[in-house]
Amino acid sequence: MPQLEIKNLHVSIEDKEIIKGLSLTVRQGEIHAIMGPNGTGKSTLAYTLMGHPNYTVTEGEVLFDGQNILDMEPDERSRAGIFLAFQYPVAIPGVTVANFLRSALNARRRAVNPEDKGVPIPEFRKALKEQMDLLKMNHDFAGRYLNDGFSGGEKKRAEILQMATLKPSIAILDETDSGLDIDALRIVSEGVSALAGPNLGVLVITHYQRLLNYIKPQFVHVMMNGRIVESGGPELALHLEEHGYDWVREKHEEAAV
Repeated sequence: MPQLEIKNLHVSIEDKEIIKGLSLTVRQGEIHAIMGPNGTGKSTLAYTLMGHPNYTVTEGEVLFDGQNILDMEPDERSRAGIFLAFQYPVAIPGVTVANFLRSALNARRRAVNPEDKGVPIPEFRKALKEQMDLLKMNHDFAGRYLNDGFSGGEKKRAEILQMATLKPSIAILDETDSGLDIDALRIVSEGVSALAGPNLGVLVITHYQRLLNYIKPQFVHVMMNGRIVESGGPELALHLEEHGYDWVREKHEEAAV
């Protein structure tokens, strides 16, 4: 069973250390949530896992299915089965959602078999419509330019549509709830929940319990000062919603004295 195993990870940006010895294992079929105040390194973790060049790993390793992915380019990590849903997806004018998704899917297929001719167009269209129905998206959406003029909710649904199409083993959702109204949040979250299962592990990065009302994690972790300082079950997220993060901060400041 594929798993993402982070071991004693240290990450710096322009010689400033942001992640300071983080360890975490996410197995296929599990849903983990990382919560924490702003500036604790949550998004840095997400970008590092996908290989963003601005982030320098100074120590530790990240294993996916037993292989150290830190030696892999971002596209290689994607083809291996890791997916990142961005907090702020970029627009690609001139490239339709359908063409983008079909190209990405064919690239993954050819990574497995260089002789693969690509998914037949009728088969792709049928599968895409099924996934769009799951996410309550109008089929006309497929003909629009990717994220060009999209609302916040449409951008996030496009990210989840990519995840549904590519079928990764591990998906990282970087503050997918950011900028969503309650209806868009519910639709996007229900789409993620429908995709989660034995073949997909999910790492959800969020500030708020409201996302976790729809995406039900088995494991919740609190990140502060570049480390995971507290872990528990779903009840931990509810406790944070009620009491905030001060108690966690005070607890670990006292432990450090």
